[in-house]
Amino acid sequence: MSGTTGTRPKDGKGGGRRRKGEELMVPRAEFDSYYGRPVIKAPSWAARDIAGYFFTGGLAGAGSVLAAGAHLTGRPTMAKAMKISSLAAISLSTAALVNDLGRPSRFANMLRVCKPTSPMSVGSWLLAGYGPMAGAAAASAVTGRLPRAGAAATGAAALLGPAVATYTAVLAADTAVPAWHGAHRELPYLFAASATAGASGMALVASPTGENAPARYAALLAAAADTAATTAAERRLGIVAETYRTGKAGKLMRCAQALTVAGAATAGLLAGRSRPAAVTAGLALLTGSALTRFAVFHAGIASAEDPKYTVEPQREARRRREES
Repeated sequence: MSGTTGTRPKDGKGGGRRRKGEELMVPRAEFDSYYGRPVIKAPSWAARDIAGYFFTGGLAGAGSVLAAGAHLTGRPTMAKAMKISSLAAISLSTAALVNDLGRPSRFANMLRVCKPTSPMSVGSWLLAGYGPMAGAAAASAVTGRLPRAGAAATGAAALLGPAVATYTAVLAADTAVPAWHGAHRELPYLFAASATAGASGMALVASPTGENAPARYAALLAAAADTAATTAAERRLGIVAETYRTGKAGKLMRCAQALTVAGAATAGLLAGRSRPAAVTAGLALLTGSALTRFAVFHAGIASAEDPKYTVEPQREARRRREES
């Protein structure tokens, strides 16, 4: 057999590695997109609907956890406010989803089957189960009727709340969008931290200073977790992390991080004794949480529209496989 190719013949398994010191006689193939066009199709989702759906769903789920804690620890004003807030948020979240789907019947059709392997199917059932519990908890808190049933609904909503707050991260990461799929391990933690920041902000705005201690502690924890999750995601994403640092997403993310940190600091230092400081901190945390979701949304769209964010990570992964 001729040795002019400079590579080892393929083995029975379909291929082999080059021996050390051997040189290719032809240049490596360079892969790029056709005429620089996107390799994948960017989602046709509207930012207002889907980023808003991400935010309000997180606010509802985390809010139910805070509501249950306030209910158990004798903070009636905070508990009532968070139950009402969670009901309003999940209603807006469902409305945003239905609006993006185009027709309410499409949401109902998703409940015809339950596929544990489909984030959209699981999410639809979560909304269908969580919504009535949040509604019952809020109704009991407002009317004062059926307190035991209201307490049970509060507990059920709190149990479902973490899943409601984070399943949208799984939904986004399950796509081929590089900025979302590449951060599939960190995105649920980022969404959980962002949701907690938003819910603690709502509690600070709606609760008296004598009841807002849990919200202040939650805000500090959320700000630290938000920073850690964002840093970890950007480290894993490599070149794709540019989409979170540049353009519209970069501006939104920087504002979100600044507001979240400032809101948590104000909450920790001043919100326990100053009502205006508590409201200011709460509004900063709410705004930071919303901007985080919009930043993630726009980073995903930017990564899908630029072919290099699909091609370059594949090249890097191939290079690491060849070196190992």
